[in-house]
Amino acid sequence: MLSIGVFVNPIAGIGGPTALKGSDGAEVQRIALARGAVPHAADRLRAAFAPLSSRSAELRLLAWGGAMGADALAGLGLHVEVIGVPAVPSTAADTRAAARAMLEARVDLLVFAGGDGTARDLAEVVPPRVPVIGVPAGVKMHSGVFAVTPGDAAEVIVRLLDGGLVAADAAEVRDIDEAALREGRVATRYHGTLSVPRVGGHLQHVKSSGREVAQLVLAEIAETVAERVSEHSGVVMLGPGSTLAAIKRRLGIEPTLLGFDVMRNGHLLAADADAAALAGYADPSAIVVLSFTRGQGFLLGRGNQQLTPAIVRTIPRANLWVVGSRTKLLSLEGRPLRVDTGDAELDAHLCGIVSIISGYDDELLYRIGR
Repeated sequence: MLSIGVFVNPIAGIGGPTALKGSDGAEVQRIALARGAVPHAADRLRAAFAPLSSRSAELRLLAWGGAMGADALAGLGLHVEVIGVPAVPSTAADTRAAARAMLEARVDLLVFAGGDGTARDLAEVVPPRVPVIGVPAGVKMHSGVFAVTPGDAAEVIVRLLDGGLVAADAAEVRDIDEAALREGRVATRYHGTLSVPRVGGHLQHVKSSGREVAQLVLAEIAETVAERVSEHSGVVMLGPGSTLAAIKRRLGIEPTLLGFDVMRNGHLLAADADAAALAGYADPSAIVVLSFTRGQGFLLGRGNQQLTPAIVRTIPRANLWVVGSRTKLLSLEGRPLRVDTGDAELDAHLCGIVSIISGYDDELLYRIGR
């Protein structure tokens, strides 16, 4: 199941129809409501999830209570777990509390209805590994985290469910100074970045007659991994396969095609390492780089059994780097990546959305299942 954290900023956008240039601040909200403004953010969230009612069995929705999410999803035939209750009226602190609770529950994706102010609050607490979709409901929305329409947000979720290609972009969060805007000055401020899933076509970077050029794609993937490895001072365990072989060559070592090679700071520590050797290098700072089997989609449990469950448990899930081209992902025909470590609890822990390095500074979001 795809696990999604869902919440609404219930007052987002109420300052727009009343020409208040935004919705920030209790006084602005009071004036907007006095002028007859009707909150619509919940309707926008509902419009994003209504097309998903037929996919209820595939979704695990965790919502903040009342006007901050649960009310908007009521009656859609979706199973919703309410995991928290906001203050009345809710504040930015509730937004941050909701996000933290959903992160602790290990959601794969956060979906919110709001504007730049809500995105700004999320940028304070959401790490880069968790993708976020903003359903546009605010006045300004200068940030790059929003779907064009609620329907576009639904399309991204459907694509993730169906195993389609979804790009992982880093989007800037920006918010405008509303007081300056009311004085006729436009001043935006950068507040960080969030990871944003975007529906992408088959190809983005390397093209030739509409198809990926395998050697060029491998070179792009290898260059990206090499750049990231150069910034890491700990151990890097490089798994088996032809994609990893290209990475190993780029890092300056002769690859073990069907085995693990271990490096640190540009130096080879172990070639064709077995489970005992890998266990000796494993710690929470270690990185593991893996690909998956073409057609079958096995990420763990086929051809890389040197990486035992005990080793995998030592290494944070975020330190598992997955590499593979779009063509290789398409060979799965929408099936999820598979894990079969022999440890059912660990396999369940590994399930969810993973970011896949698929080109130069290019990533896709894809599901791990069992």
